[in-house]
Formats: sequence, structure tokens, C-alpha cells
Amino acid sequence: MNRLQTSAGGFDLTRFPEDPRDLLRAWDAADEYLLRHLEEALEENGERPSGTVVVLGDRWGALVTALADRRPVQITDSFLCQEATRANLKRNGVAEDTVRLRTTRDTPPDRIDVLLIRVPKSLALLEDQLHRLAPHVHAGTLVVGTGMVTEIHTSTLRLFESILGPTRTSLAVKKARLIFCSPEPGLPRRANPWPRSYALPADAGAVSGLTVTNHAGIFCADRLDAGTRLFLRHLPPRRDREHVVDLGCGNGVIGLAAALANSDAEVTFIDESYQALASAEATFRANADAGRRARFLAADGMSDVPAGTADLVLNNPPFHTHRATTDATAWRMFNGSRAALRRGGELWVVGNRHLGYHAKLRRLFGNCEVAASDPRFVVLRAVKR
Repeated sequence: MNRLQTSAGGFDLTRFPEDPRDLLRAWDAADEYLLRHLEEALEENGERPSGTVVVLGDRWGALVTALADRRPVQITDSFLCQEATRANLKRNGVAEDTVRLRTTRDTPPDRIDVLLIRVPKSLALLEDQLHRLAPHVHAGTLVVGTGMVTEIHTSTLRLFESILGPTRTSLAVKKARLIFCSPEPGLPRRANPWPRSYALPADAGAVSGLTVTNHAGIFCADRLDAGTRLFLRHLPPRRDREHVVDLGCGNGVIGLAAALANSDAEVTFIDESYQALASAEATFRANADAGRRARFLAADGMSDVPAGTADLVLNNPPFHTHRATTDATAWRMFNGSRAALRRGGELWVVGNRHLGYHAKLRRLFGNCEVAASDPRFVVLRAVKR
């Protein structure tokens, strides 16, 4: 746990799920820069801007926890961010309902008077959210963005300019920058280009030729990635009625392929991204038979799947959280899958060869075999004994 110091006091903050071995903080220099700028503006003007405060892209709830006295609205694509926010508010003695939690799929507040934006890793997600928020800001809205210098590019500023209004940046401080934007309500509005769709290629196995829907911000939103392509060509054979979980589902093509291969299967799609779940559901509804049922869960891995209830888990785990490279998410997914599987149930994983997932699976399950491979990727199968 680390303590964020501001003029309003100190705040004990952690990421979610909390791990005492995790040395990464729940905030960085960009968050500090934004909070310090707001404090300096308060000292200069003698009062804070009034009205509805919206915080977009807060990583782990650090910003809204520090600004809780303003009763802000948090908008995030991340289930884990919402859980971190709840935990950090409670840890600092702040009532949860002090912050209004919203997802990137929810309708924004009717009027936004202060808009604070933590620039996301995905430029597409920023584009989508600026389009969604633009009708709710006005000429007097205070718009301030923040990010590390490696996260703010000319293309980032162009989005602010074209969707909201004139934009400039600050000097860099501790490798962080601020973005200042002056909204122009009369600015001609272009249509939001998201979501987008494309037809799956001929070598995509059972889903070849089908149309996939991608909301902004999901992995490989404009094409089928090579690892998923390999996975689709080497999915496990159909068995009797079973519960299949597409874990870390993204746009849902893996779970869709499993559903089409087995009309009796119960399929659960799980992701921590609300944009991904919206994509998976749109993809499923467009291609599965009318009335075919499936579940779509925003969750921390398999935490919401009861123990011993899954027959097959299909997983393409991420190996980074924001800009940090880590196998922590994959390890939680593997552990959660083992707990959720019935005896004889199987976990199938696709990943880059260099990640060494086979060693983790053999350690956890006591077995692991290569089901398919190419020069870059490997599909692994582990069975719960």
C-alpha cells in the first residue's frame, strides 16, 4: 500500500486485487500533476469550479478518491478499476455513494461542468468517449487531460481539437503532461466511428466469414490477431452438453465458435472490460441462433463462476496491465480456472511461446500438453485431475 499526498490530505491507495507483493502504485506522476494543477487553480481563483465533475479513465480510483468531496462521476471501461475505487474509498473512510460509478457504455450526465481525462492507452477508446461526452459539455466546461509524455501524442491532441475544441499542452513535469481544452459547442460534429465490424477470414475455423463487432478499445479491433486465428483452427472437439467459459473474451469470437460447434453448450463470456463484453454480446447475437442463451459477465477472472461448474475454459490471457508487463493476470486466470473446473474439465490457453505458460500450467494442474503451435504462438491443454 502507498500513500498519495495532496493539499487535501493523504490517501492510502492500492490496485485491485490487492497483492502485498505488487510494487506498482495505484497512481503515477500524471495523476499527481492533475491534482496539483487543480489545487493551484483553487488557490489562484479562491474557489473551485462548481457543477458536475466527471473523471474519465481513472486507473485505480486515485483521482476520484482524492476528489471525493466534489462527489464526482467516474467513467471507466474497467471492472477492476471500479472494484479498486470501492476498496480505496472504503480504505480512506469515504462512503461509496460519494462517487457515482459509471461505465463507458452508460449514458453520461446531462451536463458536465468539469471534465478530467486520464488519457487511455487506446486512442480509439479516447475517440469513442470524446464523441459520447461532447454533447454534454458546454462553453464553460473546464476540460483538463493528463498522461505521461509517452501517452500523449499529436494524434491525441488532434482528437481533442476535432471533437471538443482548441487544445494546448503544458510543460512536462516528472515525465507527465497536462492537456487543456476549451470546448466549442458549435463545432461541427462528426459521427462516432465506433463500433466497427469486419468479416472473419477464411482460415478462422468454424466462424470463417461471420461478422464480428468491435467496440473501441478492445484488443485488435480492426483485425483477427494471429494467436486467436491459431486458436480457432485448433479448438477442442465437441463433447456432450457442457459449460464453456470464454475467459478474457474480447470480442467473443472464441466463445462464439464453441457455441456454434455445440448447440447444447452453455457459454459464459467473461472480461473485465465493458467495451469487450459489449463487443462479445453484439457478435454473439448477430451470429448465434435466435433465442440462444449465453451469459456475459464483467468480473475479475473466474471469481463469479462457482467451483466445479465449468467443463471447458478457453483463454487468451493478457500479459500487461495498462503499460506494465506482468503475468499476474494470467496466473489469476489459471488459478481461477482450476477452481471452477469439474474433475476432468480442461483449460485451453493460447499465448506467445516466450511467455512460458506451459511451466505455470504444469505446476498448477500437474500436466500440460501442446495442442497446436506455430513459430510465434502455442495452444496448450491442461486437465483437472
